[in-house]
Amino acid sequence: MTPSHRHFGIAVVLFGLSCFAPPAIAAPPPAYLTQWACDSPVGVATNAAGEVYVSGNVQVRKFTGTGTFLTQWAMSPGQVATDALGNVYLSEYSEHRIRKFTGTGTFLLQWGSLGTGNGQFRYPAGLAIDAAGNVYVADSDNNRIQKFDAAGAYLAQWGSFGSGNGQFFGPFAVGVDPSGSVFVLEVTNGRVQKFTNTGTFLGKWGTFGGADGQFQNPFGMTVDLNGDVYVADSGNNRIQKFTGSGGFLTKWGSLGTGNGQFDYPYGLSTDAAGNVYVADYVNDRIQKFGQAITPAKATSWARVKALYR
Repeated sequence: MTPSHRHFGIAVVLFGLSCFAPPAIAAPPPAYLTQWACDSPVGVATNAAGEVYVSGNVQVRKFTGTGTFLTQWAMSPGQVATDALGNVYLSEYSEHRIRKFTGTGTFLLQWGSLGTGNGQFRYPAGLAIDAAGNVYVADSDNNRIQKFDAAGAYLAQWGSFGSGNGQFFGPFAVGVDPSGSVFVLEVTNGRVQKFTNTGTFLGKWGTFGGADGQFQNPFGMTVDLNGDVYVADSGNNRIQKFTGSGGFLTKWGSLGTGNGQFDYPYGLSTDAAGNVYVADYVNDRIQKFGQAITPAKATSWARVKALYR
């Protein structure tokens, strides 16, 4: 889905004590490294070799980590993800299905159709693959997350329409951390929710606005190998980084065409070295940034005394 395909309303959600975003020490933003042209990119994913897959403009394109074109193949508009074996998964939004390919574009399998049943979709959007090869799909118009094995067999689902804990309004991106926790980004509720890999609610953060930890129509999210969460805060033309419990760490970007500026950033991905790739949708490019260093957590005086007893 691209910004013109669907209109999301704005719902203001007030969060109480179930929100969790403990204080974090602010970190400097990552350094801009490079960029390359790519028509209307909406999704981006990396593999273990550091190669980059970009979905957009009815193609998925494969590049080196510095932007050298390698190959491409056709797809309907949607998002992209990779597994530990180098396979590529595509959510084809308007076709209501998931397709799986080898890393060079050989078709392997597909599943899904329009509907509300198990394994059916209404505009599937973001994808994430866990260490066991399970596939999580943001089933956006059904307001749920569905979980499948690597062969497309249905395993589980959770979510319903609403703004309560474990409910969704416009779930559009999903990410998994190394421990298996699942993060869901909601465009219309303007927040991130965190779950176990079986759908047990763990916490949430985010409201609408332009301050740190707030969002305007966020469309993209990724989780790095440290468990930190990056959000493409599309309406604010910036990237925000958080701890896995929602503590704000850093941000970068503003509206523009210069290095490190964005015009509707969409998909996000990180590689094994911690580099960050951003699908800069309206600017028709991918931008690459260096690792956003997470500062060491402050040690409390009580902990210091405990360590030296």
